[in-house]
This record gives sequence, structure tokens and C-alpha cells, in this order.
Amino acid sequence: MSPPSPSTDGTDGTVRLSERAARRIGRICSGQPEGTLLRLEVIGGGCSGFSYRFGLAPGPNGDDIVIERDGARLAVDEASLPFLAGSEVDFTEELIGSSFQVRNPNAKSGCGCGTSFSI
Repeated sequence: MSPPSPSTDGTDGTVRLSERAARRIGRICSGQPEGTLLRLEVIGGGCSGFSYRFGLAPGPNGDDIVIERDGARLAVDEASLPFLAGSEVDFTEELIGSSFQVRNPNAKSGCGCGTSFSI
């Protein structure tokens, strides 16, 4: 069995969850098996070079950092963390749709799609 993943509330400069994002993660995960969390990864590709990928996971992997707020949990893998340091994950609801948004101070530019960025 692997050791538990490190956990943080994001105040250490890793990644923060807004109150809205924490509420939405809680709602999404409430109908899932216990331990389910939201995973955020940075992957190569997209219009600007890197993209954010969100998805549900049954639990953290061994190299994940788990960010917690109000019972909601977000896992970020070790490889993605340097690209996300100091970021805030928020949840927005607009007429055209709702989505998780990443406010990333490391991104030099982004694309209109909201999921692609460059460093």
C-alpha cells in the first residue's frame, strides 16, 4: 500500500479552491463512491501549448497533492504542480454554460477556449 498523498488547503502556494469550486466539487462527488475526488492535470496540446484536463478519480495517486476545502478534494499530480503553482480553481456559471476555470499566474497567454495556455 502506498503512503497517503500529501494534503493542503492551498495557502502554501500550491493551488487554491474557491468556495464556489469547492461547493461544485462536493455536489459532483456526493453521488459517487466514497473517496472520489476531482483531478486536475496539465497536458501538452491545445491552441497555446498546454491544456487543463479535469476528471473524476476514485482517489489520489501516490504522487498527487490533494487540495481540500470544505470537504471537497482536488488532486494535482506532481508533474502538473509546477505549471499550476499559485493558481486558483473557480467554478463559473454563465448563460452559455458552466465550467471550472483556472486563474493561473504562470500563464503568459491563453486561448479563448479557456482551457489552453502557454508559459
